[in-house]
Amino acid sequence: MGRYDRYEKFRRDGQILHVPYIEIPIKSTDYYTYYEAGKTRFDLLSYQYYGDANYDWLILQANPELGSLEYKIPSGTRIRIPYPLDTTIARYNADIDTYEKLYGLE
Repeated sequence: MGRYDRYEKFRRDGQILHVPYIEIPIKSTDYYTYYEAGKTRFDLLSYQYYGDANYDWLILQANPELGSLEYKIPSGTRIRIPYPLDTTIARYNADIDTYEKLYGLE
């Protein structure tokens, strides 16, 4: 899979529009791991599972209960890794398209 630009659909006139929250559905093919404070980093998880460190945002998006600050996640917290990446990104894009049709992007 080539480099994915998660902001591509949200750029207008050099500005980035509001990026809506898009739920990442659970799949039977997803992986799970456990967070270890001081060791686990989402960019490294992204690299480990996807071969690319730039999908850390996707792992956080799939775990909204964690918030967006890695250092506040307690050790032992279970982390879901959406897998496979290509299927997850295709569904994410389809959900963005649906969101845009229903609500528009601004």
